[in-house]
Amino acid sequence: MEEQQTKDEPRRVEDMTFKEASTELEHIVRSLEAGDLELEESLERYSRGVELLKSLRARLADAEQKVRVLLDASNDEALPDTTDAPSTAFLGE
Repeated sequence: MEEQQTKDEPRRVEDMTFKEASTELEHIVRSLEAGDLELEESLERYSRGVELLKSLRARLADAEQKVRVLLDASNDEALPDTTDAPSTAFLGE
């Protein structure tokens, strides 16, 4: 059975979409830049921001790797392998 989340408890980063995590991180950065928070609240938000940032970077790295694999696969398909083809250097002679 799923655990119930309390109102004050933040969502688990693993359960958030990339966009949701990115948006929350933006809000955290803005609130920290405003400088209106107490020290304890600033530290809690900073910690949450670090957690979100780690997750976002890992997701981006994973997406980049997937794109590289897809590009490599499409490049392999686009260029035929001619290493086994007979040489045509002497056809015109």
